Amino acid sequence: MAEVIRMPEVLAGATEAAIQTWLVAEGASVALNQGLAEIETDKAIVELTAEAAGTIGRLLVAEGANVSVGEPILVLLADGEGQDAIGPALAAAGVQAGDSAPAAPSPAPAEATAPVEATAPAEATAPAEATAAEPATVVADEPGPVEVEAEESRSRRLFASPLVRRLAADAGVALSDIRGSGPQGRIVRRDLERHLAQGEAAEPARPQTAATPAPAPASAPSETAPAPAASTPAASTSTNFEDVPLDRMRKAIARRLTESKSTVPHFYLVADCRVDALLELRRTVNENAARKISVNDFVLKAVAGALVDVPAANAIWNGDSIRRFSSVDISVAVATEGGLTTPVLREVERLSLGEISQTVAEMAGRAREGRLKQHELEGGSFSVSNLGMYGTSQFSAILNPPQSGILAVGAARPMPVVGADGELTVGQVMTVTLSADHRVLDGAVAAEWLAAFQRRIENPLTILI
Repeated sequence: MAEVIRMPEVLAGATEAAIQTWLVAEGASVALNQGLAEIETDKAIVELTAEAAGTIGRLLVAEGANVSVGEPILVLLADGEGQDAIGPALAAAGVQAGDSAPAAPSPAPAEATAPVEATAPAEATAPAEATAAEPATVVADEPGPVEVEAEESRSRRLFASPLVRRLAADAGVALSDIRGSGPQGRIVRRDLERHLAQGEAAEPARPQTAATPAPAPASAPSETAPAPAASTPAASTSTNFEDVPLDRMRKAIARRLTESKSTVPHFYLVADCRVDALLELRRTVNENAARKISVNDFVLKAVAGALVDVPAANAIWNGDSIRRFSSVDISVAVATEGGLTTPVLREVERLSLGEISQTVAEMAGRAREGRLKQHELEGGSFSVSNLGMYGTSQFSAILNPPQSGILAVGAARPMPVVGADGELTVGQVMTVTLSADHRVLDGAVAAEWLAAFQRRIENPLTILI
């Protein structure tokens, strides 16, 4: 029988998601596990697949629309069923057919009303620019072109990602004013940014025109002259900023990190690791490796080794319990254009340096393209955030709940060090900071783990064994 498919909870704790793209059309036949839609979550694009074969009876939600978890999004008909099965299926699911039907063809009513709205201004402005005898001719000629233009703008609006639609709405920009450069004229983020930049470039002329009439009063020149001089700088500085609308990812980052910092009892441990041997080993490995190994690859492998050495640290906060893991899954912080994502590297203790390097590079590339799958962002007991490539010497990272720890890695830099024989020399030192959840890790356990990491990173051959 016909089945109503609802918006799944593709992200733990999420209350809504957006249909980015429908992969099927009404009347199309679908097979088991065939993709139905691409769903945009806070940090990933998730493909919704069919759990049964059938025919798409009705799409209940338009592309780009935000939908609450559990809300109906489409009706899937079983083999042999027709359109007459849609109504009973919606009724059985507790959905009013009259309410859900307009959801899919929602652009149609907009197109129907658009000519009326667009014609009204034309009728109002035409008499102001023409003679009394001309309005009838102008009004008669304009509805056709206005309707076509409205239809084009409506159709173009469908070819824009949900992110662009939200940013445009927050900025007060009509998508019909933007020329898309993507496939089939799709409006992408750079098109919106270019449009906003052009608007900002034209804006500085406005304060000048507004300031010019200010000195106009001639009744008391001595009293009014200082006023424009004082207000002009204020007006110019007030426009010297930009309000960047929050997209879905930035809202998620703000929500999660605020929750983490305000509810998780962080404490911090710092260690200076001498990495001369590590850098020399990396140079030797890269001379013969088919794929270049980064310092971060060594760090990830050392973190995994330390979690094996101190299994009590390989755990997460589980509300009413502490969950400890036998394998090591590590979240790797990746900077993207929209914000920070943390894809999870699985069973790192079993991977070679080459496998770690290849997997991290592949996941980081898809993270920057927004093509990570949801399961690739879930899980993990520990995170690594490395800002050494930016020259940052030391920093403290915020925990990613419910994980127990995150290691902030700084840049290796030359520093004076005291050798085993007491001699002062210059060595390459990398400062790392462990942020730990005191609900999961006591200070002694965290210190034991950091010491295990330091031993491995300073004796890099133990990383390869």
